[in-house]
Amino acid sequence: MSSLSTQPAQPPAAPATVVPLVIIAPVRDEADLIKLTLDSMVAQTVKPVEWIIVDDGSQDGTADIVREYADRYPFIRLVQRPDRGFRKVGGGVVAAFKFGITQIAHQDYEYIAKLDGDMSFGPRYLECMFEQFALEPKLAAVSGKVFREEEGQKIEEIIIDEHVAGQFKLYRRTAFEEIGGFVEEVLWDGIDVHTARMKGWTTKSFLHPDAILMHHRLMGSSDKNVYRGRLRWGRGIWFMGYHPLYALASGVFRMREKPFVIGGLLIIAGYLGAAIKRAPRYDNMEFRKHLHRWQLGQIKKLFSGQKN
Repeated sequence: MSSLSTQPAQPPAAPATVVPLVIIAPVRDEADLIKLTLDSMVAQTVKPVEWIIVDDGSQDGTADIVREYADRYPFIRLVQRPDRGFRKVGGGVVAAFKFGITQIAHQDYEYIAKLDGDMSFGPRYLECMFEQFALEPKLAAVSGKVFREEEGQKIEEIIIDEHVAGQFKLYRRTAFEEIGGFVEEVLWDGIDVHTARMKGWTTKSFLHPDAILMHHRLMGSSDKNVYRGRLRWGRGIWFMGYHPLYALASGVFRMREKPFVIGGLLIIAGYLGAAIKRAPRYDNMEFRKHLHRWQLGQIKKLFSGQKN
């Protein structure tokens, strides 16, 4: 995977195609990284009709940076929410995203996306996503694969092909509305995908040199530190309704990622701690039954040696 690379964002030679896509980017204190995302978007060969950047109470220069770009690119809009005083992971992101939806000016959009403010991607990224939508009428959501750079190497943040990267989640509007949008919980970006598949849609992430998402922060490290993030992940999969066997398998699988071994153990500990406390769970029983069937099917495939 280390041979994959994204080209530096360069302005396209020809005018970009504008598509009926609205992107909403909830951001908080991203001054160090948001220029990477802004530069990637303005270089796209396919541009959204509207990009709403929701400043969710930043205390750094995030808003000033966004204003500079909004002054130059009319499709970029900055909207601001009052500072709640802390970074609310998961639910806070979705709350800011939902606020962004209320600010949409182009109501005839056909696609909607949630984008993080710590990402970069090549100029054909959106073009590649829309090629997939054109090929698959039942495709609800799509993304490329996510990588981060470590010591000069590009390391993949593993997500299975049936899932979509939460950092840049691009939806067909009809599918997004059918699933009821995102829930305000830590694992909103797992609940949405399984709900879409439960309702007969498909979702996917795919590997392509022009569809690489570079993540400039270790996944799960935005709140205090990555260890806290892994515990939160474990509590999140309990809430989502993971089958115990799949929760254990997930923890073991994540042991091979940073922080090695302990990260996976913390996921398992978070899940077990929530189970012991009988913490609340997602109250859609149809969803949880569907999730269990899918997860047990994945485990069966693993032990039978099946790839699909």
